[in-house]
Amino acid sequence: MSAIDKRYDFVFLFDVANGNPNGDPDAGNLPRIDPETSRGLVTDVCLKRKIRNYVELAKDNAAPFEIYVKEKAILTNQQKRAHEDLPEDLKDGEKTAQAKAWMCQNFFDVRTFGAVMSLKDYNCGQVRGPVQLTFARSEDPIAPMDISITRMAVATQAEADKQHGDNRTMGRKAIVPYGLYRCHGFVSAPLAERTGFDSDDLALLWEALQNMFEHDHSAARGEMASRGLYVFEHENKMGNAPAHTLFSLVNIARTNGDGAPPRSFEDYAVTVDEANMPQGVTLHSMI
Repeated sequence: MSAIDKRYDFVFLFDVANGNPNGDPDAGNLPRIDPETSRGLVTDVCLKRKIRNYVELAKDNAAPFEIYVKEKAILTNQQKRAHEDLPEDLKDGEKTAQAKAWMCQNFFDVRTFGAVMSLKDYNCGQVRGPVQLTFARSEDPIAPMDISITRMAVATQAEADKQHGDNRTMGRKAIVPYGLYRCHGFVSAPLAERTGFDSDDLALLWEALQNMFEHDHSAARGEMASRGLYVFEHENKMGNAPAHTLFSLVNIARTNGDGAPPRSFEDYAVTVDEANMPQGVTLHSMI
């Protein structure tokens, strides 16, 4: 199947209740926050990780939807497979180019997000991916809570002897009571031509954004859900309007006028100004 021939831009909304959407290792794993505005942040690589995890589950990590950057992967071993599948009589430059093409063909995340694969051993070059995401930012300031928790057990006999049989272990859990986050994304058709990113890959990307939190539940992340996916499809590969113009058409407003902090998605109203949609752009609301 040939690569996509249209540009896409999208707005992705998701929320969290009583969970930590993206802990900051530089701050004791507290939820990431903008110190100037107190709005929550979720990094682009965090969201890409969840997309990768969904695709790995949905496609059973089988080619052409394998995942290159996955948990506990050794990247050199992944690239070695590409070189072992090539003719032995190729020159170094040709070998790198064909190995890069092999990686794009077999790994969904390489042809989607790109990858730096110019390692010393089994060089596969660098790929600039057609799909990119921004940091997600909460619509309102968040107030992270650091909560004490208790485990009614200890790990070792030494701990039990020290506590004289009380056998309790104290811990901490950081949560966001509620936050609605907004992320912007871009899909470049010219870059898709270079990696082979096609309509099947695009459909899988939309599927992952809509469903990835359903397979990512944990005690740390509480309730997370995809709440909106607004895709702007252009008529051609270069696009018919700037992305920031399209993003400004998606508006989020608070509905609870009493000044209380938001605690659910129902405290917001999302509208799209379709009357000012630029010519040549079509909106698809997927959630």
